[in-house]
Amino acid sequence: MESSIEGSSESTTVTTSPSRRVRELLALCFSSVEEAGGFQDFESFVTELVSCLDSLYENVALDANNELENDVIEEVLDEILKVLSSPQMDQDVIDALSFHLPKVTSKFADISSRCLQLVEEIVDRFVEACNPRDMLSILCEALDAARCYHSASTCSTPLLHGLSKVFILIQRRHYEQLKVAVPIVLNVLKDISLETDVQVEDLFDKALGIASSIRDVSSKLNNEEEAKVRCLLCLYVIQITAIISVSIRDKAASCIPLVIQLEPFLTSCGLTHLGLITGNDTEKLMSTVAGDDDEFITSFPDISLGASLLFICAKISHEVAEAANAVLGSVVDELQNNPVKRWQAYGMLKYILSSGDLLWEFKRHAIEFLLDITKGVTSSQCNDEQIDCSDYTPGIYATLQAVTLLIMYAPDADLRKKTFEALKRVLSDIPAPHRFDVLRALVTNSRSPSMTAILLGLVKDSMSKSSLQDTDCAAVDTHVIELVELVLRPPQGGPPLLPDQSDAILAALNLYRFALLFESRGKKSYTL
Repeated sequence: MESSIEGSSESTTVTTSPSRRVRELLALCFSSVEEAGGFQDFESFVTELVSCLDSLYENVALDANNELENDVIEEVLDEILKVLSSPQMDQDVIDALSFHLPKVTSKFADISSRCLQLVEEIVDRFVEACNPRDMLSILCEALDAARCYHSASTCSTPLLHGLSKVFILIQRRHYEQLKVAVPIVLNVLKDISLETDVQVEDLFDKALGIASSIRDVSSKLNNEEEAKVRCLLCLYVIQITAIISVSIRDKAASCIPLVIQLEPFLTSCGLTHLGLITGNDTEKLMSTVAGDDDEFITSFPDISLGASLLFICAKISHEVAEAANAVLGSVVDELQNNPVKRWQAYGMLKYILSSGDLLWEFKRHAIEFLLDITKGVTSSQCNDEQIDCSDYTPGIYATLQAVTLLIMYAPDADLRKKTFEALKRVLSDIPAPHRFDVLRALVTNSRSPSMTAILLGLVKDSMSKSSLQDTDCAAVDTHVIELVELVLRPPQGGPPLLPDQSDAILAALNLYRFALLFESRGKKSYTL
């Protein structure tokens, strides 16, 4: 069967063989550029070429197991590569085709391993022949489109590979170019991590290739631009740590070999485990790179989670800690002796404890770390009036809210026991002026009567210990009454529901009775 295509001045006959049709369309593109006034014809031929490739992809998508169709696609891609590799290929033609072919051919990458190889070579050919700055925009656009393909993981592989080469080829304004590209890469990697059949090692290889390329770029720069590129690299590495950790489905230990390979990127920028777990390092990095650019900041939604995970992975494996030349024991000692940094660490751990996508093993290690840094810490250490805790209270509250959920839903008794102990220690570590605010917020927002009862029980225990220690704290009768009223006179109005709220009601009445007994004995010097 034959059909005709109108050229600029004559009709040319082509067969319906896909590979031959593609070859002749490419030839027509080439010849139309050489003719005077042939640009309009060139555009029409390019449009038809893209349409032809899209039709082929749709046919393959309808019958993915058709080996004959797969062979045809391989022939078509091979034909494109041959034409692009020809010494006679006009630069204007290859420049114009670069705006279309990387995106359309990447769709075929998941058909077979041979197709993946051919697409990668096609993209590499454009990277070698075209302007790097143009290719950066083209590949970023193609990557954005690949997020909608059936297999974003495979289809994005040649594009990411090409982008890693483009980064190195860029001659100027490296930082500005990378700052545009990195968020797009992260979006693609995030989408891949959410695929049900994601291969973590394959995902990591893609992410690592980009990181290595950015590092190579920074090594060629000097002064301020080098520092900014390195900061951007660190933000990228921290973000992909979160992405990879979330994608792990079996054991947290499988994350360790991957993290080992990421550590050198971070140490090259002078990051420390103490800076990661307190959030100080990520704050400095984001300030340097993003400034007041809110849109850029949203490209790193999991940066705090990634920083916390890097530290927890170091805790899981001493090998990771050695790779970063960090001594975790000294970090724990520093946090035990420095209330402000300890409060900062509480706030960072909430990202792990509240995540619904991480394995329980990560949360178990986070709870054990909380127990480590609060060991031997007494409430008197954090009641120094010179230290203001107000800036850290919201983060501590969010962590404790996540802790209360772990107590209820942890998969085993041992973890629930450790989590409850962590809850008591962190609460006692909050300075007295802010402790009631946190407790009130926890009780108010508790959706579990049993957890409300536990929280009120902790208040009673705190009162008892304070009286025995004969501390010089202001009486807090009104605070106790307010907590009791939150249960017995709910903010939404009406009496508490029975029997649903029976645990919370009994705990509130016990707390009120306990407070009355203390008042009758003249012992009001207790804290919450």
